[in-house]
Amino acid sequence: MATELETGLPSIRQIQTLIRDGQEVELKLITNDLITGKMRWQDTNCICVVDHYDQPTIVWRTAIVYMKPKML
Repeated sequence: MATELETGLPSIRQIQTLIRDGQEVELKLITNDLITGKMRWQDTNCICVVDHYDQPTIVWRTAIVYMKPKML
């Protein structure tokens, strides 16, 4: 059974804004890796981030420690 994305949650709305605006972000993972790029989509389990080489990376939400917009 698929779970709906709860679009009323502030975190979901913030991610949707970052996707819509094409804002570059930094994702810190529980493995201590840092992923930088633009988010393309999100679902209930994952977020897709595309780096400056146009390489997509799918990250499980449970692996994220924090996410923040990257300042220029």
